[in-house]
Amino acid sequence: MAAASRTTAPRAAFGDGRVDERPLATITIIAACVVVYLLQRLVPGFTTAWVFTPVVGSIEPWRFVTTAFLHSPASLLHIVFNMVALWMVGPFLEVSLGRLRYVTLYLVSALAGSVGVLVAADLAGTAQAWNTQVLGASGAVFGLFGAVLVVLRRTGRSAGGIVGVIVLNVVIGFVVPGIAWQAHLGGLAAGALLGAAYAYAPRDRRRLVGVGASVAVLVGLVALTVSIYRSVGLA
Repeated sequence: MAAASRTTAPRAAFGDGRVDERPLATITIIAACVVVYLLQRLVPGFTTAWVFTPVVGSIEPWRFVTTAFLHSPASLLHIVFNMVALWMVGPFLEVSLGRLRYVTLYLVSALAGSVGVLVAADLAGTAQAWNTQVLGASGAVFGLFGAVLVVLRRTGRSAGGIVGVIVLNVVIGFVVPGIAWQAHLGGLAAGALLGAAYAYAPRDRRRLVGVGASVAVLVGLVALTVSIYRSVGLA
C-alpha cells in the first residue's frame, strides 16, 4: 500500500515553528483600520475619543496605540496609502517572523510612533505641539519598513527598493505640512531594533532573544514616556 502523502507548513525564517502562509494578521489589521475609518465617518466624536495628543496621553495612555488605527476622516487617500504600504511589506514579514512576532512588531512600532510625537512636543515646549492631534498607521508602517530593511539584509536580498521608499517618505514628512514625521522616525527606530533582534538572534535562543528584545523596547518606551510626563508635571 502506498503511503499517504503529507504536507507540512513551512517554517518561519526567523520564528520558532511552522507558519501559516496566509497573511491573516495583516488582513486583520487592515480590516480593523477600515472598520474604524467607517466608524470615524459615521459616529460623531469617535475620532476625538481615540486620537492621540501628547497632553491627553498622560491621562488616557491607550491613545498611544488606538490612534494608529485612526485616519483622517476628510482624506480617503490617507488610509489608502497606509494600507497599501502595509500590504506591500506586511505579508512578507508575517511569514518571515511568525505571526506573534509580527503583531508585536506592529503594535510596539505604533506605540513608538506616538512616543516620537511626545518627544518632539517636549523638545518644542509649545502649547501647540502638546495639543496637536496625530493619527494614522504610518508610525507602525514605518516600523515594518525598518524591520523589513534588516530582514532583507540578513537574508542577503537587495534592500535598495525599501531604502528608496523610506528615504522618500522621510523627506515628504519634512517637506509636506501636516505629516507627523516624528511618528515616522519613532516607528522606524523601534522597528529596526526589533527587526535586528528577531533576525540576528541565534537559532537556539530565538525565542528568548525575541521576547527579551520586545520587552526591553516596550519598557524603554514606557520609561521614556513617564520621564517626560514627570518632567512637565503631568505624571
